[in-house]
Amino acid sequence: MNFTPVPRHHYRIGVPEPGIWQEIFNSDSEYYGGSNLGNPYPIQAQDRPWMNRNWSLELTLPPLGALILRVAP
Repeated sequence: MNFTPVPRHHYRIGVPEPGIWQEIFNSDSEYYGGSNLGNPYPIQAQDRPWMNRNWSLELTLPPLGALILRVAP
């Protein structure tokens, strides 16, 4: 979640497992009247520890928005 009105590009978060992650919900979607800023393409987890997790992702966080991600099946 990004509680600021400023988009956060290249924002790193820790994730619990490797793999390809995909955005499944974006509150900033045009569907909800937003600007559609987010991560339209799958993201490969990097072997870079972050936030007490062994893997991490580099994301674009939309302004005043929330994302939900999952590992691609």
